[in-house]
Amino acid sequence: MKTQKFKTNIACGNCLAKVTPILNAEPKIESWSVDLQSDDRILTVESDEITADEVFKTVLKAGFIAKPE
Repeated sequence: MKTQKFKTNIACGNCLAKVTPILNAEPKIESWSVDLQSDDRILTVESDEITADEVFKTVLKAGFIAKPE
């Protein structure tokens, strides 16, 4: 399993609630989490199939940015 980390602007629980259904619906993502305690709001994605660009586009659908660390 490949782990990718992204800096995001997912700032709070409400933001997380907006992005959750979109990330959960992406079949290439095995699991994911967001560290809201981190200043960079790190999104960690576990997957063997998804590219960083695909993660960026998926998060963008919810109105947020995800930049590879």
